[in-house]
Amino acid sequence: MGDDAELTAAVLAAQNGDETAFRTVYRTVHPRLLGYVRTLVGDLDAEDVSSEAWLQIARDLERFSGDADRFRGWAARIARNRALDHIRMRGRRPATVADETELTGRPAESDTAGEAMEALATGRTLDLIARLPQDQAEAVVLRVVMGLDAKTAAETLGKRPGAVRTAAHRGLKKLAELLGEDPETAGALDALPSQREPRSRAVTSAGVTHTCARTQKDM
Repeated sequence: MGDDAELTAAVLAAQNGDETAFRTVYRTVHPRLLGYVRTLVGDLDAEDVSSEAWLQIARDLERFSGDADRFRGWAARIARNRALDHIRMRGRRPATVADETELTGRPAESDTAGEAMEALATGRTLDLIARLPQDQAEAVVLRVVMGLDAKTAAETLGKRPGAVRTAAHRGLKKLAELLGEDPETAGALDALPSQREPRSRAVTSAGVTHTCARTQKDM
C-alpha cells in the first residue's frame, strides 16, 4: 500500500491547499479505489462513478480527520455511496448475502504492493473478483486490495467485522479456484497483499493520527 506515513503527510498537506500533495494522494489511492468501484458498477461506469467520488473527496477533504488507514476507509465509503446512488438511478441493486459467522483460516499468501498492482494491471484478477457474490467481492477488494482492516471495512459496508472476515475468507477461497481455472491469471492471488488489522494510534497536536507498528492477523 505504499508508505503510510507519506500518504498521511500528503493528506494533511492537501488539506492545507497543496495541489501537488493532492495529486500524490490521488495517484496513491485511485487505482485500488477504481478497482473497488468496478466490483460494484462494472467496467463501463466505474470511471464516471470514481470521478464523482473524487469530486466529493476533494470537496469534503477539509473536514476529514485521520491517518492513511482512515483516509482509505473514508474514500471507500464515499465511493460506495456514489456507486449505490448510481445503481439506484439505473434501477439495479447489488446482490448481497448476510452472513455473520466468524471464521478463522490459514494465513493468506502475500507479496509486495508493487507485485499486487502488476497482477491487477491487466484487469483479469478484478474481472474474476467481479464474478464473486457481491458481499464476497466487496470484502475481498476492501480488505485485500484497498488494504482496510476488518473494522474499517465493516464500517464501510455497514456490517460487523466478523461478517466481513467471513465474506473475505469465502471470497478468497472461491477466487483461488477461479484463478486456478484461468491460465492467464495463474499465480495472481499470491501477489495480493495480506489482509491487515488495526494498528495502535496516537493523535498529534495537528489533529492527524500517526500510526505505530502494524501487526498482521490471520483471518
